[in-house]
Amino acid sequence: MTEISPSRRAFLGAALSTGAFYLLPEAARAQAETPMEMAGEAHPFSFDRVIEDARTLSTHQFIPMKPREPDILERIDYDRHNQIQYRENATLWSANDTAPPVRFFFPGRYFKEPVHIYAVSDGMAREIPFSPDLFRFPEDHPARQLSDTRGFAGFRVMDQEMDADWLAFLGASYFRTAGYSGQFGLSARGLALDTAVPGGPEEFPRFTRFWLEPGEGSDLVSYALLESPRATGAYRIASRREDGVIQDIEAKVFLRGDVERLGVAPLTSMFWFGKHNDDVAPDWRPEVHDSDGLEVHTGNGERIWRPLNNPPRIMTNAFGVSGARGFGLMQRERDFDQYLDDGVFYEKRASAWVEPAEDWGDGEVMLIELPTDDEIHDNIVAFWRPDKPATAGSEHDIRYRLHWVRDNPVPPVAARFLATRIGAGGIPGQPRPEGVVKIVCDFENRGLEDLARDDGVKVNVEASRGEIGNTAAYPVVDADYWRAMFDLDFSEIPEDDDAPIDLRMFVSHENDAKTETWIMQLFPSQLRRLLESRA
Repeated sequence: MTEISPSRRAFLGAALSTGAFYLLPEAARAQAETPMEMAGEAHPFSFDRVIEDARTLSTHQFIPMKPREPDILERIDYDRHNQIQYRENATLWSANDTAPPVRFFFPGRYFKEPVHIYAVSDGMAREIPFSPDLFRFPEDHPARQLSDTRGFAGFRVMDQEMDADWLAFLGASYFRTAGYSGQFGLSARGLALDTAVPGGPEEFPRFTRFWLEPGEGSDLVSYALLESPRATGAYRIASRREDGVIQDIEAKVFLRGDVERLGVAPLTSMFWFGKHNDDVAPDWRPEVHDSDGLEVHTGNGERIWRPLNNPPRIMTNAFGVSGARGFGLMQRERDFDQYLDDGVFYEKRASAWVEPAEDWGDGEVMLIELPTDDEIHDNIVAFWRPDKPATAGSEHDIRYRLHWVRDNPVPPVAARFLATRIGAGGIPGQPRPEGVVKIVCDFENRGLEDLARDDGVKVNVEASRGEIGNTAAYPVVDADYWRAMFDLDFSEIPEDDDAPIDLRMFVSHENDAKTETWIMQLFPSQLRRLLESRA
């Protein structure tokens, strides 16, 4: 039985009269051979019950679940955790061809807090209790010393052959899929609270309980209870595989406290360097990133492409949108030769596209970029921030579809930008002016197939600082794409002034926009370093 504080015990006692008894974990029967043989008593279950539990919990002080044997779990570091193997014959639903095989994650240094998991069938839920007997360890492994631990760290869903997993929930409210290619990359979260707010710290809500049910029209429906000091929530995540992984997500969030920056449908990724900033890394590969840009579709039909950056300091950008039609962290570069990494295959990383299931009203898509000097750090976050105040006592209904795919599932209506490069400005064959860079953007020829260099295609570009010059747009010879380029003169900006330079550009013909809107943020210090590296 999970250790329960007096106030939490009082809530659970009251919940018995409302049918919430299924929340109480069952004692493990460690000698059982399969998860269902170990499972506890069956209790009625429904998503409405999870919603009511989240609502009730929001009226009580947050009491975190405490790990039973933290000192031993602390010794299970990254390497030790990788030594733990799940027993194949202990896979949940492994003998059922109509249900997805599920395996559980062992707790450790980075996942100490217990996660309770239930199997649902015919409206009844049974807890799968944690047991070390579900796992294999080396003889000298510290996990063998555990005797009183309760709860798993998370779970993963295997393919029917049980060769690989395609969906995983592990840590806080994080989850990932193998997308369209079988290659894991960026992550999603249930909720983000005060990400990169000055003075912080960020609060990371946690999925504390999962109810797993084979889905009708989906591979798996995962119900989850989310808890944190300032929020509770009930989540329903229906996951299915098509030309990627599609998840229909419904959530009811209740706030215990005020939140300055509420992040809905948060995505987390990594961008170290790409074509426009390869000078920041000593690495041998041409590019290293899980995602290369943020794409936003606004309510008025505008489509925005914002290449990601590795800034000199934490940067937060907001794109005000009314009635957002979608946003996502995308991986547009799909050529292996642009990465040359045959170990992690960045060209196969999925794009993640958030499609609201209803009108989200006024708000903004927020992009947060952190500096990084290695690929092991996730440094990119994107989410929707509603204008609705996120105050204590408020309720938030959230519904959206999350696509883990190769390309945006929404067909393009204009040419999309494919690559951004930066080099020394000026005119070839003439002395290069100091403090001037040339920005080169390749884009599709969609809607431009019948136009040529001299047909009046125009580059429309604005800069918040500096001067723009030498604009040009033309089809690339013997290729099926176009190129737009312009010079940015930042020479008048003092060296001690590193405020960002914001750029906005699109390509038009006869006053008709032919491309999406390209937005970029650059820093004088990084531009100077780039020019020095290529002198």
